[in-house]
Amino acid sequence: MSTARSANNRASLSRLHEAVNGGDAERIQRTIDELFDPDVLIRTPLQVQATGAEALKEVFVTLCRAFPDLHIEVEDMIAEGDRLVSRNTVTGTHLGEYLGLPPTGRSVTYNEIFIFRFEGDRIAETWGVVDVLAQMRQLGAAPGGPS
Repeated sequence: MSTARSANNRASLSRLHEAVNGGDAERIQRTIDELFDPDVLIRTPLQVQATGAEALKEVFVTLCRAFPDLHIEVEDMIAEGDRLVSRNTVTGTHLGEYLGLPPTGRSVTYNEIFIFRFEGDRIAETWGVVDVLAQMRQLGAAPGGPS
């Protein structure tokens, strides 16, 4: 893969992060439509019934309702071949229902790592590891966090 392709893939993912950090649900959904194959294979367990790009939209709607100030800070981004890896720190304030938990007003900070596989200019497959335990601890819903 050329350096130009890697730069394009980085720019695509940066567009997604900018949309999420902007907090505009319609912009996030449009950006997902532009960047992801409609049938993208998501290799991360999700708490939604939809598949493909529609599943991603549901995930971000849920996250943005629960954490209206959701912010993704990219710590590392590595591109090689048709793959791009992004290691992120995510922050937000729990002001809406999330995974059955009523709003707590607590701030959360957690880490995630995603691998994206591109086909042409679109993301065709993803793998991700999200530190949901850290989220739950900080929200008081798992041992080791505030009570």
